[in-house]
Amino acid sequence: MEELSPGKDIAVPVALSSASVYPLSVHDAFAAAQEVGYDGVEVMVTNNATSQNAHALLELSHRYRKPIVSIHAPTLLLTQQVWGTAWNKIEMSCRMAREVGCDTVVVHPPFRWQGNYAGKFAAGIRELAEMYQVRIAVENMFPWRVRGREAVAYAPHWDPRDQDYDDVTWDFSHASTAGSNSLDAIRGLGPRLRHVHLSDGSGSRRDEHLVPGTGNQPCAEALQYLAATGFDGVVVAEISTRRARNAGERQQRLEQTLRFARQHLGLPLVGASDKHS
Repeated sequence: MEELSPGKDIAVPVALSSASVYPLSVHDAFAAAQEVGYDGVEVMVTNNATSQNAHALLELSHRYRKPIVSIHAPTLLLTQQVWGTAWNKIEMSCRMAREVGCDTVVVHPPFRWQGNYAGKFAAGIRELAEMYQVRIAVENMFPWRVRGREAVAYAPHWDPRDQDYDDVTWDFSHASTAGSNSLDAIRGLGPRLRHVHLSDGSGSRRDEHLVPGTGNQPCAEALQYLAATGFDGVVVAEISTRRARNAGERQQRLEQTLRFARQHLGLPLVGASDKHS
């Protein structure tokens, strides 16, 4: 089955993460992406069987005419039982990316208790990226706090900027929780910035994934900077709609996020192709 890809006339594609419709399914994410007008979908691999099945994902991609732009490996605490060992999670995600026709795999940094995996992480992901010809983009996280004190949860660090990674995913909500400035980070990362998770946060200790423009991150300025500097990756909306009171409110948040992204990237507010095609 032939893979879809974002149109060449889209300067910076704006895709929808399947995490944005959680606890609904990846199927719902494709349907929402088509209804609202996103340029593609990032699939977060979870316990959901469809998210683990490349053939099923390609069928959804063709049914809703939305390309899969990236695979988010199951490296969260909630997905520790998915795809076995840490290295197997990364390798299977790389393999799936190739099967569905995308070249970006998003991963979280190792937890500190994953000793051998953590110690060889940078070299290991570089080897797998070369083997599968994909970009493995390590995502910024945030310090954990226990009883008011910072706890070391990630190794070598929750912030990828000073680490030996070829490609990085920058997440605005995580930056807010960490007290980081996303514009400064994006400027500093330069060509290592491969992927963006667009959301916002209030600076709370909770990872909020608010609609962009409703928190304390310089989301508008960061998107404008990306557009002005020729960013060649993908901006992925990764907001939380879990507390939406109904389907209409969920869709409203997804629409608001897409409008915000397109406006500040200097893109048409409606996609290049009919969103219902």
